[in-house]
This record gives sequence, structure tokens and C-alpha cells, in this order.
Amino acid sequence: MSRTERLFQLMQALRRLTPPATAAALAQETGVSERTLYRDIDALRGLGAVIDGAAGYGYTLIEDPHLPPLSFDDEELEALVLGLREVAALADPALADAAQSALLKLRARLPDRQAQQLRHAVLTAHRFSRPALPTVDARVLRRACRDERVIRFAYTDAQGAQTLRQVKPLTIVLFDNSHCLVAWCLMRDDYRTFRLDRMDDLAVTETSFRPERVALLRVYMEALREMSGKTCPGD
Repeated sequence: MSRTERLFQLMQALRRLTPPATAAALAQETGVSERTLYRDIDALRGLGAVIDGAAGYGYTLIEDPHLPPLSFDDEELEALVLGLREVAALADPALADAAQSALLKLRARLPDRQAQQLRHAVLTAHRFSRPALPTVDARVLRRACRDERVIRFAYTDAQGAQTLRQVKPLTIVLFDNSHCLVAWCLMRDDYRTFRLDRMDDLAVTETSFRPERVALLRVYMEALREMSGKTCPGD
């Protein structure tokens, strides 16, 4: 591997690894010794890369518009195309439109050869049956998750029973063919999943549950990984 290739690989590793990335992790990613890694960090800084951190602490790449654009190999590009086309085929209308827009923006920013490859990608996605459309504004729901704000809504379960819920929204998951909100339900004092096509009268409150979301979601996702053959049960 040439020095130029190694420095490019180090830039990619700095973007990919959770910051601050330790020297040991970066050295393993790039296949060099830690001594060489420190020299390569200095070399990138000399070329204009803004890299925060130091030995013993870890490194964080501060993206700079003057640096060369992020590039992709052929398999990474196919994966991006497939993922965005899958979103366009499965997501709510607003997110499907965003996926199409992101694909066009990506194509416009790529070098000519890769833009041509993206236009004629090998992989695609098609669904003969789409999930039921949400009966609430999914954009508002996603924003409440990001902002860690408690929400209220009316919910109709599989048996037709209606309840009013107040929950801490954590994430939205596609279970088989249903978009479900994963949340901490304040009424049940436990995790619950709610199908977006059974929700109504969504309201975002002023109550924040920051910084609980990450910890709550981690516990739920660990439990989810241990499950198999499950579908979204609603509540």
C-alpha cells in the first residue's frame, strides 16, 4: 500500500470510528504500527486536515470543506444505492421523498465514473406490498425522538380498544410490514411498541427526558437482538 493510499484509508477510518478514535483502533483499521499511525496523523495535519486530540486520548476528525470529498468503493456505493432505494420503497412519504433527494444529491457530488455507476447500479429494491401509511405526521414523531420530548397520542390496539398514551419516544422500527414507535410508556411504566397506522391526535409536550433516550434505547435493542421471529405487537 502506498503512503497516499494509507493516508486516505486513515481519513476514512477517522470518519467511520466513533470519536475520539484511539491510536490502537486506528492502527488496527489501517494495518500499521502505532508509531507509524502517529506519523500519519502528523502528515494529515500537515496537509490541512483538522484532527483534534492527542496520543493517549484519541483523535477526532473535524470535517473541513477544503478537504477532498468523501469517496466510496464500488461495494459501498451499491450499498448506499440499495439502502436509499429501500427507504424510498418502504418509508412514509416524507422520508421516501428525502431518500430520492439524497440519491440525486449524492449523484451530483460524485466523480463522473461513480456518478455513472450510481445511475446504473446493479442493486435495486422493489416491494409489492408497502407498510400501512402512518396516521400521524412521522416527521413530527422523528423530531420528538431526536429532541427527546415526551409525546401524547390516542392509540387503537388490535382489538379496537382505544387509550390515551403519554410516552418517551425512542426510535421508529420497521417490524416486518409495520412501522412501529418504540417508546417508554408512562402509563405502563415499561417499554411498548405502537404501530404508526394506529396512532392519532399526536402532540409533542414541553417535557424533556434528555439524556435518557440513549440508555433506554440501548437496553431495548439488546433485548430485541435476543428475540427471533417476532412481529410488531403494538400494545
